Amino acid sequence: MDINNIRKDFPILEDKTLVYLDTAASSLKPIQVIDKLDEYYKKYGVNVHRGVYNLSFIATEQYEKARRKVASFINATFEEIIFTRGASSALNLVASSYGLNNLTKDDEIIVTELEHHSHVLPWQNVSNITGAKLVYLPLDEEGRITIDNFKSVLTDKTKVVAVTHVSNVMGYISPIKEIVKLAHEKGAVVSVDAAQAAPHTKIDVIDLDCDFLAFSGHKMLGPTGIGVLFGKKNLLKEMPPIEFGGDMNDNVDKFDASWKDAPYKFETGTPPIAEALGLGAAIDYLENIGLENIHKYEIELKDYTMKKLKEIEDIEIYNLTTDTGIISFNIKGVHPHDAITYFDGDNICMRAGHHCAQLVIKWLEVLATLRASFYIYNTIEECDKFVSSVKQARDFFKSVGF
Repeated sequence: MDINNIRKDFPILEDKTLVYLDTAASSLKPIQVIDKLDEYYKKYGVNVHRGVYNLSFIATEQYEKARRKVASFINATFEEIIFTRGASSALNLVASSYGLNNLTKDDEIIVTELEHHSHVLPWQNVSNITGAKLVYLPLDEEGRITIDNFKSVLTDKTKVVAVTHVSNVMGYISPIKEIVKLAHEKGAVVSVDAAQAAPHTKIDVIDLDCDFLAFSGHKMLGPTGIGVLFGKKNLLKEMPPIEFGGDMNDNVDKFDASWKDAPYKFETGTPPIAEALGLGAAIDYLENIGLENIHKYEIELKDYTMKKLKEIEDIEIYNLTTDTGIISFNIKGVHPHDAITYFDGDNICMRAGHHCAQLVIKWLEVLATLRASFYIYNTIEECDKFVSSVKQARDFFKSVGF
């Protein structure tokens, strides 16, 4: 990869002082994605599926072309791809449609403390409504999901397993394929949160054999306001819609209605058309570079930075064995929200807080963490600037009595 050429594709990086280390929250956008959004609004910014005029035909063709790109990206079929507002709404759709209609008080739902709130709270809600029991998979001493620990909580009562593909705090990759195999042996379905995986590693839903998988566009160079839910055809066929309105219905009578087949019965109203096109452009961009190349480069940046951070006194690193480009740490004695103001003064963008994953933060027994996350537009020079800023921040807070 030619990193300098890649950086030229990102207009925001015209500010040479900017160091963006918050891709785990949301990625920067390349000009190719921005141009695709402009193309839609400038050339055929009309609705899809409804119009019988040429502009609507073009918009519909482009929208469904984006769906085919997404399907190919994760080795799914066209009918298995539902566009949503984001990964959160996709995961909520699974819980509200499948969970509420299939679970009872005698069932169990396995979740983990590594989950983003978007993958815990929907199943808490299902548990509260249906009486199904939430069961937490214990983490090992590093905070990882292991197969042995999964086996310890998997029972004949398990009906759903909700698990993250990659932790947004620890950067650990979960053994999804093995979890799916064991869950299926018990007749359980598996919902995978792949928001942190899709931008960085190749996903093959046939190989994983997962039942549901969700990710968002804005973490993988795409626009905000667009997410993807993959669901196996046989499951989507039986699941009822959870939102009702235009374009998702087949026939409407005064007191009854019927629905279109998936994916359309789950996409009521005007969909995120421009955003879907932008996501398609983002997929083109990622595949042109190659996800294997992206992951390898992130690991190089992470390893380089981790080595230097470990040499700094009074720095607590929580994920020394992380599998991805995420580093979670703190400056000892300094609250992350105080520390982040120092980095912002150096024009370094990072995340401070619980990262919408309070359970793992509590597991770490801290109030919050700092998080640096690397991507294809970062450089070794930026890593050096970041490490230097960490040292300076530590020294500053020591000098003022923290």
